[in-house]
Amino acid sequence: MTAWLIALPALVVGTVVVRAVVRRRGQSAVRLMLGFNAALVVVALSVFGVVLATSTPPAEASVPVATAPVAADVPAQDTTELSESGWSARSAALLGASIAVAGCGIGAAIGVAYTGAAALAAISERPEIFGRAMVIVGLAEGIAIYGLIVGIILIGQS
Repeated sequence: MTAWLIALPALVVGTVVVRAVVRRRGQSAVRLMLGFNAALVVVALSVFGVVLATSTPPAEASVPVATAPVAADVPAQDTTELSESGWSARSAALLGASIAVAGCGIGAAIGVAYTGAAALAAISERPEIFGRAMVIVGLAEGIAIYGLIVGIILIGQS
């Protein structure tokens, strides 16, 4: 959260600068920014790959310690073992759940954009089909609910 609070002013200033450059230079500025974004993605992916390749699990988390129970009310220790790359099954399930929710959210947004625009155009011509048009838009919104359900199931399975 602190990183976002620190980065927020830089994002706002960057957005203002980008808009000013695009207004003055037009297509050449858009090409320049697309090239910069592509380079930034390549650098970020290479840094991610290096960090992922060199990460090792903590020594105390990779070897479960057997302890004798002292009392009945003492909570059990987490014995989740990390794999060689440092990923546990729980972190993989959380990553899968986040991908499912994000992907379905984006898909639902695209579906609602198209069906909502078509529904508004149809309602403006024939107001009596309002109910049927909203049902179609609601079906597109259901995609996001499916992704949320899959995400909840994945988190529950981990």
